[in-house]
Amino acid sequence: MKLTVAENGAQSIYRFAMTEILIGRSIENDLRLDSGLVSRRHCKLSLEAGALWVEDMDSANGTTVAGERIVRARIADHEEFLVGGTRVRVELEDDEVPAAPTMVSIDGLRTQADEEGSAPDKLATFAQIATQLAAETETGALLELIVDSAIALTEAERGFLLLAERGKDEEEPAKELADLKVRLARNFDGSDIPVPQSRLSAGIASQALLSGRPVLSMDAGRDERFDAMSSVEDLRLRSVLCLPIKIKKRVEGVLYVDNRLRSGVFSEDGLDLAEHLANLAAVAIRNARLMEALRMQNESLELSAEQIRRLNAGLGRKVRDRDAELSVVRRELSRERGRYDYNEIIGTSSAMRAVFSVLDRVIESDLPVRIAGESGTGKELIARAIYKHGARKTRPFVSVNCAAVPDSLLSSELFGHVKGAFTGADKNRRGLFQQADGGTLFLDEIGDMSAEMQSKLLRVLQEREVRPVGSTAQEKVDVRVIVASHRDLFALVEAGEFREDLYYRLNVLSVDLPSLSERAEDIPLLADSLLARAARDASRETPHLAPEVVAALTAHSWPGNVRELENEMRRLVVLADGVVRLEHLSPQILASAGLNAPEEVAPIDVSGDLRAAVANFEASAISSALEGAGGNKSRAAAELGISRFALQRKMEKYGLGAESSSDA
Repeated sequence: MKLTVAENGAQSIYRFAMTEILIGRSIENDLRLDSGLVSRRHCKLSLEAGALWVEDMDSANGTTVAGERIVRARIADHEEFLVGGTRVRVELEDDEVPAAPTMVSIDGLRTQADEEGSAPDKLATFAQIATQLAAETETGALLELIVDSAIALTEAERGFLLLAERGKDEEEPAKELADLKVRLARNFDGSDIPVPQSRLSAGIASQALLSGRPVLSMDAGRDERFDAMSSVEDLRLRSVLCLPIKIKKRVEGVLYVDNRLRSGVFSEDGLDLAEHLANLAAVAIRNARLMEALRMQNESLELSAEQIRRLNAGLGRKVRDRDAELSVVRRELSRERGRYDYNEIIGTSSAMRAVFSVLDRVIESDLPVRIAGESGTGKELIARAIYKHGARKTRPFVSVNCAAVPDSLLSSELFGHVKGAFTGADKNRRGLFQQADGGTLFLDEIGDMSAEMQSKLLRVLQEREVRPVGSTAQEKVDVRVIVASHRDLFALVEAGEFREDLYYRLNVLSVDLPSLSERAEDIPLLADSLLARAARDASRETPHLAPEVVAALTAHSWPGNVRELENEMRRLVVLADGVVRLEHLSPQILASAGLNAPEEVAPIDVSGDLRAAVANFEASAISSALEGAGGNKSRAAAELGISRFALQRKMEKYGLGAESSSDA
């Protein structure tokens, strides 16, 4: 009777000269199976009067015939049945001789477990293996090639490769099996072995590791050296060969092959060839590791080089930006601007020098300050300059935009609140007055504050103490107050929209900021500085402003003041590449300069001094506007986008005849 068993990826054939065969996992069975799904005494196969019968012996996972779990059933010759999860096929052929399964193929070269290969064939196989090992440098593919080659060369059923963990001290050899890890475990058919650590004899592998010499057994089950090793019996080992892997004369792994089907597969005659294979494998593994380290080093160098290139590019941009900023600073320092270094405020015009002169006096005082100016003129910059150079510069600077905070929350924002004062007040909170104690509090857009909040603010300024919302206790505060508004506070007082007593409490010292159109000579400096800052923020190179672009920027009225100019510069950084030309400018700027389309613009004479060119351009634009308005200043100012007062000042500056124009 011949039984063909498919178990753990391997196919085994057994021949029995008996009519009753016990099948199970324990050693006393006639057919012993390794699967954990097989019971110790699982089933019985018997031949009765020419008929085959399978009888289950109360197994845990049952015996299955034709897809049905049975207690006792008849099966046909050449029919399969399942013992747990193991497939068994029975054949009634008296003359059948058991044959081992076909072994793995390497590039079409195959060996049979029942055919002894000739020496020339084995040498040819070895030569082919050596060539392939020398050519493979990828670690994963190399390990597969080593194990498959060992199986094919030795006619083994299974192969295991155990190596020391990477990161281990290279000068220290592996001292125990725990230092090794199963890197690859394969069956003869090339399939991977699940749970490989428990599928080999740890005792035999340890002997090869510790002795540094091969361990060969013709029949491990009868080998006295392994009597104390339970793994040999549990795994039903027969032929076993375990070879040390020596890299630079240190044992760093073992190559383990076995054949559980037949005894005597490995012999002393083939041991030399197997040792040569292990030595070749060691050299190939070392070369693959060196190649892998070299590849990683090259990748690291390439990454470092790319990082250096990016850093150099960024540094180059920063150097160019710094050069542009230094150029602005040098031009500003060429004129006396004030007693203090207002380097954060760009401007050398007469209007800005007047502002700096006022700041020199305001800074030395501790009185409240009112800053007036249109939106976008830089009122917060002035407030910070007063704080930075004042006596309170070591104490906090706190800023709030009164128009941005709802009136229902502004009281809590300024004066704080206690826990439970209103819904959502889950803890005490210090207000901005308490946070700015000893320092400076900047209240922007105070003209938008409600009458009720004006009353509360007046009380705090008079009494120098605040009462948090929901509290009855007063807290002393020492704060210098700076306020700002784009609205005319005195006009609001006259209209009854702003408390007169609060106005006079705040308007002790005042700083009036000119609009950008009233300080047009500062526009080139501002444009250069803002363009460099925008390019730095966008991580791009700073483009150059063409002379005709500078002239057009200077001629624009800039109703949004410096904020509008800053937005235009950010826009130009995105649109321009290298040089900013007229076609890159916004339509409203071109229209202000009388340039409806870039292709229609006549070249601007900018030879000589740039300021003179800008003055000529501006004077020409004013003359054209007056001529178009029939000499009416109001209409000409509206056409130019500036106030009538600004137009009058520019006419006086450029000596344009007032007698030819009317005031209407």
